Order: sequence, then C-alpha cells, then structure tokens
Amino acid sequence: MAVDYTVIVLYLAGMLAMGWWGMRRAKSKSEFLVAGRRLGPAMYSGTMAAIVLGGASTIGGVGLGYQYGLSGAWMVFTIGLGLLALSVFFSARIARLKVYTVSEMLDLRYGGRSGLISGVVMWSYTLMLAVTSTIAYATIFDVLFDMNRTIAIILGGSIVVAYSTLGGMWSITLTDMVQFVVKTIGVLLLLLPIAVIKAGGFSEMKAKLPTSYFDPLGIGGQTIFTYVLIYTFGMLIGQDIWQRVFTARSDKVARAGGTVAGTYCLVYAIAGAVIGTAAKVMYPHLTSPDSAFATIVKDELPIGVRGLVLAAALAAVMSTSSGALIACATVANNDIWSRLRGVIKPSAAESDEPHDEVKGNRAFILIMGVAVICIAIALNNVVEALTVAYNLLVGGLLVPILGGLLWKRGTVAGALAAIIVGGGGVIGLMAAYGILANQPIYYGLVLSLVAYIVVSLATKPTDAAVLANWRERLAGRGGAESDAEPVGAAQ
Repeated sequence: MAVDYTVIVLYLAGMLAMGWWGMRRAKSKSEFLVAGRRLGPAMYSGTMAAIVLGGASTIGGVGLGYQYGLSGAWMVFTIGLGLLALSVFFSARIARLKVYTVSEMLDLRYGGRSGLISGVVMWSYTLMLAVTSTIAYATIFDVLFDMNRTIAIILGGSIVVAYSTLGGMWSITLTDMVQFVVKTIGVLLLLLPIAVIKAGGFSEMKAKLPTSYFDPLGIGGQTIFTYVLIYTFGMLIGQDIWQRVFTARSDKVARAGGTVAGTYCLVYAIAGAVIGTAAKVMYPHLTSPDSAFATIVKDELPIGVRGLVLAAALAAVMSTSSGALIACATVANNDIWSRLRGVIKPSAAESDEPHDEVKGNRAFILIMGVAVICIAIALNNVVEALTVAYNLLVGGLLVPILGGLLWKRGTVAGALAAIIVGGGGVIGLMAAYGILANQPIYYGLVLSLVAYIVVSLATKPTDAAVLANWRERLAGRGGAESDAEPVGAAQ
C-alpha cells in the first residue's frame, strides 16, 4: 500500500498548496467569493462538473448500480439534467445579475424583505450538504488507512476548511480543476473498463444478473420522478451551484460551459451504474450497496492505480464539500449576519472596506467549517440529512425563485408566503410521513405554488421601479462590483 499512500499524501499536499496560492489572488470580495467573475470556458466547465459530482454521485452512484443495475444511474442522471436545464435556460440571466447569493437575487426581484428568511432556508441546505459530504471522508480513509471514523472526518474536513479559508473561491476553483481531472482519469478511464473486464464483460454480466438489472426504468417510475423533483430542480436553485455560475466571465461562458459540465454528468452517471453492476457480479452478497465502490477498488485494482482511484473518490467528496462550505459561509455572512448587524447597528454595516469583507468572509468559512466537522462527527444517517436539506430547499425556495424569473406578477408577499408555507409544509409532512417519504416534497411544492399565486394576486403588484431595475440587471446593465477588479481572465 506504500505507493497508494504516497499518491494520496501527494494529492492532499497539493490541495493545501493550491489553497496557499489562492490566498495570494483573493484580495477583494469578488475575488474571494466568486473568483473575480473571470473564469473562462475550460475552468468553468471543469469546476462546475466537480462540485455537482460529489461522494453521493461517486460512491452512492456505484451503490445504486450495485442495487438496481443500469437504472441506478438515474440519481446522478437527474443531477446532470438539472445542470443542463440551468445552463440552457437560466444561467445567462443569473450571471448578468452580478449578485453573490440567491437571496440577493430575491431581494432584487421583489424589492427587499425576503432575503433574511430565504437566507436561513438556504443556509440550512448548504450546511447539511457540507455535513453529508464531510461524513463521506470516513468511508474513504477507512479503506485507505483503517482509520477511526472521527479522526477521518477531522482529517478530511480540516484540509478542505484550510484551503477554502485561505483562498476562498480561487483556491476552490484551482483544487476543483485538479479534482475534475483526477475523477475523470480515476473513475471513467481506469475503474470503469477494469470493472467491466474483471466482471467478464457485458455478456457475462447479462448472463449472471436478472434482466431487471438492464432495464432502464428498473428502479421505478416514482423513484425517478422524485429524483427529478429533488435533484433536477435542486440544481436550478442551490446557492452552491449559483455561486459557480457567478464565477463565469460572461453569460456565454455560463451557458456553454454549464452545458458541457451537464453532459459530462450524464456520462458519469452511466459509468457509476455500470461499475456497480459489475461489482454485483463479482461480489453478489455485500452487506451494504454503498460498500461496492470501496470493495472493488481495494480488491481488484493494481497498486498505484488503486491509490489514484481512491484519490478520485476523495476528489469527488472534497469538491462538493468545499463548494457547499463556501456557499454556507457566504449565505451566513452576507444574507444573515450582515442583515442582522445592519438592524442592530446600521453604521457598522455601511463602514466595511473591501479588505475587511475578505477577512469577514474568511472568518465565516472557518467558523462554518468547524461547525460542519462537529455536526458530521455527531451525525450518522447521511441519506436522511441530505433528504432534509433538499426537501427544505426545493419545497421552500423553488417556487419563489423560478416564479421571480418567469412571472412578473409575483410579489414579495407571495414569495414570503411560498417560502413559509412550502418550507413549513415540508417539515410538517416529513414529521407525519417520515423523512424518506415522497409525499413531503410532492405536497410541499403544491402548497408553495398555491401560496405564491394566491398571495401574489391578492396583493399589490411589485413596484414598477423595482421591476425596471430588475430588467436592467437581467440585461447586464448595472450591478457593477463595489471593489476593484484585476484585469485579465482565467481560462
């Protein structure tokens, strides 16, 4: 295992080095939070694909393939569909807004007053997303070093917190590009063909497994529909995804680069399901489907290659974890703390210099990072935590966000009603039906939509000046950065 250990240690050291390098570039709020809005198509595509394909997409995607066969690709496939929809239909408008958070977009569209409550909902989602990603370190480091769960979470989480705190989005962008390359080589170019060959090829896989394993809809229509509601729509509105859209150099980069990333996700989804199906042939009696990835890597791959593929799994977890962490800290600082501080002491909110904003956001990443590690240590059920996060996000924020982008009659009162009724309804329905039930997200979305339409129509239309400013921003006129931007663009 010495060669494998060396590969992993060099990889982790490289992540920290990039964090240090990124710190030298992040001199303004824009540089720290959105990489100066200067990413070109290559870096944008790679980093966008990296953040959406995390531990759940890699380890969990293989596990679903082990359990259901090729139809196990649907979870990751719906993530790719969501990214494609975001890129084709909405990313250009989002990029032109020149905001930092989803809540800022809501305030801009509706004329204020919805940012704090939407910020709390978004913060809850990004926090739990970061927690579930951090928990995944335990699985990887257990395979590598037979390491205690708590120590594994602290080790993996501390590395992500360190490079994210140092350089913000620049560090995360650089590390995500490396992680994208490592994942592509490790999972698509190495593990996929090796797994199929070890299983005896597709003909042998078909001979040894039930026909349901090769049915594209074998996982069930209701499950696929639920995945679409949670993951496809979740991709449209998540702060972690929007914050990457904000890094694009132009709306054209956001649209084209996101389309490439979404297509890559579709390929990754199929690859994970095929690897899991091959693992079912080789190891038909695993106690947990999620152990399929680690088992096939540990037992079937040669020395060196094994280390690279495990580094790929680590890369998948780290990219999602760091993206969720900076999103969580950005929302906590800009949407919650700054608003509360402005109410308590208005003069303090108006006196910050750009350098102080960088320091403040850096401090929030550190604070949120420590909180994420502590919660990850205490929490055991990853699936339930992730389900709560996505149900709350989609149930509470999907309608007011898409409504604001598509329906000019929507009002701030309607948006607030949709957030409160939809979010509260989802929580109540999860308590009644169970966290993993499908009903909470189905009924929660209906409640949110009804509340949005009824209250919007019953209240005074949004002020014409607010809508005029909104249209100007959507057209890319206005919204200049408050801090100086360096010249140049990242490719």
